Amino acid sequence: MKNGCLVVLATGLFAACQQGGKSANTNTTASPATTSSTKAGDAGPRIAYVDLDSVEARYEYFKAKKSELEKRQQAIDNELKANVRALQNEAADFQRRANANQLTQAEGETAQRTLMEKQQQLEAKRQNLSQQYMEQEAKFNEDLQKRLDDFLKTFNADKKYSFIFSYRAGASNILYKDESLDITAPVIEGLNKANEGKTN
Repeated sequence: MKNGCLVVLATGLFAACQQGGKSANTNTTASPATTSSTKAGDAGPRIAYVDLDSVEARYEYFKAKKSELEKRQQAIDNELKANVRALQNEAADFQRRANANQLTQAEGETAQRTLMEKQQQLEAKRQNLSQQYMEQEAKFNEDLQKRLDDFLKTFNADKKYSFIFSYRAGASNILYKDESLDITAPVIEGLNKANEGKTN
């Protein structure tokens, strides 16, 4: 889950939205990047980056939804494990009775078919629950992407930055980062403020 959700952040943060217009929210808490990447006469592209590890740790909406998905995954795992144990117990009981000659041939064949059918049903259930979980995760990723896109449109409404890159320790194409270009703090603050008062 962790990596799946953060792929969305990495994609959304790769380039800032280029929508025109001003917004009152543009005056988000200043960061060192405000001065270092927008020096007068700077002809090159103005860049900044956001640390995804910090977003994961401090973006309240992400943390809450991640926790919900983890609980859902745990519930699915627990349910399937209980079903597997029940089927194993039933199979063990069948084997015990068969070894003790407590079943006729017809009863044994019927019991075997029943066990096979239950095993197939359990596999179908596992696939169905897994599909439901992946759909929930995909929906969360889409929602996360939209929230990030909407926020960056406001955050970069004055087109201060030409590019906003994502950075993650050990999993980034960025080999060197100038910490004066780090805008993680105002981005997280803005994302959290944008989520205040929302029920979902």
